[in-house]
Amino acid sequence: MHLAAALISSTRPRQWPKNAFIFAALLFSKNTFHLPMLGKTVAGFIVLCLLTGATYLFNDIIDRRNDRTHPEKSKRPIAAGLLAVPTAAIAAAVMAIAGLGIALPLDRQFSEVALVYLVLQFAYSTLLRRVVILDVLAITCGFVLRVLAGAVIIHVEISSWLLACTFLLALFLALCKRRHELMILGEGAGKHRIVLGDYSIPLVDQMISVTTASTVLAYTLYTMSEQTIAKFGTERLVATVPFVVYGIFRYLYLVHIRKAGGSPEALLLTDAPLIAAVVLWAITAGAIIYL
Repeated sequence: MHLAAALISSTRPRQWPKNAFIFAALLFSKNTFHLPMLGKTVAGFIVLCLLTGATYLFNDIIDRRNDRTHPEKSKRPIAAGLLAVPTAAIAAAVMAIAGLGIALPLDRQFSEVALVYLVLQFAYSTLLRRVVILDVLAITCGFVLRVLAGAVIIHVEISSWLLACTFLLALFLALCKRRHELMILGEGAGKHRIVLGDYSIPLVDQMISVTTASTVLAYTLYTMSEQTIAKFGTERLVATVPFVVYGIFRYLYLVHIRKAGGSPEALLLTDAPLIAAVVLWAITAGAIIYL
């Protein structure tokens, strides 16, 4: 029982909601209630969860020594010695093979995107996270691939605006996470992970400021673009902009005032105002697109 709990914990199920980005294409293509497409997207979500779990196990194996010096990561089962490295490695391989094995019969193009996603995650764990700026861009591209996977699995076109918004939002979250790491580790940040020594809080804050403005602007332009208006037959999607602005500002408040940001998925599941912003955005966007 303890082994199973340690193994499940190491796959980080709390971070699997990030894979919900795969549903973006289903929502914005107005096919949410198309049961065959919905079923394929749900299956695709399961595939991404398997691949994500495999990469987290692989990442924790590589990071186990550094994680032992981190105030929060030291509690992870592999770093704490609760899960043996060989067991974790076998579980990672099984999950990766299972994910790709399910992806191939679902859709060939989807399986190719899933493979690229898996390769990117392993590249991040072994190389890209050691290169300043490329580390956060690699995380960001993982979110874009999730959205792209949702489009190819149901064979619909996806707006370049939506991909741009996804990229910028993911970059915003990744930079906020880097800021949190720098804050809690202080002068020892570079010792925990070499790349953190190449960052500073003022530098990251400047990057966050640029990304925040770009995200709000990109989403606003998306809602007002001729392509979007023609696709949905309405100009009212711009009414969802205030929810996006509030959500981003609320997140910045949590990062700067509450000293949060290390776990975006936790904030999205625990902060009531942020949850309210997301839910109201979803309801408003759904009503405008479908009704």
